[in-house]
Amino acid sequence: MIARRSVLGAFGALAGLAALTGGASAQTKLNWAHVYEVTEPFHTETLWAAEEIRKRTDGRYEIQVYPASQLGKEADINQGLTLGTVDIIISGSSFAAREFAPIGVTYYPYIFRDPDHLLAYTKSDVFKRLAAGYEEASGHHIAAVTYYGTRHTTAKKPVRTCDDLQGVKMRVPDVPAYLAMPQACGANTAPIAFAEVYLALQNGTVEAQENPLTTIEAKKFYEVQSHIALTGHITDHLNTVVSQSRWASLTDADKAIFSEVMLEAAARATKIVQEREAALVETFRGRGIDVAEVDKAGFEKAVAERAPLEKYGYRKDDYDAIRAIR
Repeated sequence: MIARRSVLGAFGALAGLAALTGGASAQTKLNWAHVYEVTEPFHTETLWAAEEIRKRTDGRYEIQVYPASQLGKEADINQGLTLGTVDIIISGSSFAAREFAPIGVTYYPYIFRDPDHLLAYTKSDVFKRLAAGYEEASGHHIAAVTYYGTRHTTAKKPVRTCDDLQGVKMRVPDVPAYLAMPQACGANTAPIAFAEVYLALQNGTVEAQENPLTTIEAKKFYEVQSHIALTGHITDHLNTVVSQSRWASLTDADKAIFSEVMLEAAARATKIVQEREAALVETFRGRGIDVAEVDKAGFEKAVAERAPLEKYGYRKDDYDAIRAIR
């Protein structure tokens, strides 16, 4: 009996120690939030990443993914990183620029020639410098970058030149770099929440908006807009951002796993977006939508003259370094 009590006591002590230390197999639950629809690759590949992290860490992390603004609008989930309500988000550098203005230069119209230029930037020294500046300012860590799509303009009338947007009521995110092109062309911009854009276009609160073709498809904006102008003014991207507290809590081995998986997920989503974009012009035309090329040089000239990058707190040396990437 004494021996049995000793054994039970030993097991009890070990159980208590495991409870105090969390144990090697303890599970940590994380929240990963974004504002995109469940059909979009930013969600489907996030689900893949959540499961992959669970598998590669032997089940030590369980990640719940919250799509379609379930945990708030994009500004809310960015704030949630600091408040501790979310651990990981997918969000644009335009929002990161609220913490560190220079990183927003990547949204300055026509800074990138095409998606390949953007992807080359994400592997460059200037990207590392800007990401480090954001991390120092906010504490949060950019783990990966996904190509979101090239932003174009939709409207209820033909748009061929910058002047065609003069006086047009246009929904644009309340972010300086997004405002540069529409305001340079004289549009009357309105910062309507992403989730409310369809209704605003439908009821005439606004007459135009701008987004990548994939988003125009996913959000069904083509149902309430008759024209797509291929302005290509911003080659857009999204960052996968891990909160300061969560990143600091990870071991070096787990940081490596998280980074590897998030980079893989970003590459998978990027590939899907590029494939979908390539087919959508003809898809929209087949639906009777007017899809037209525009005078891009005129748009770019108007932006440079009426919305210079210094106006937004961006640095000319960052702009020049990005433009020089080949």
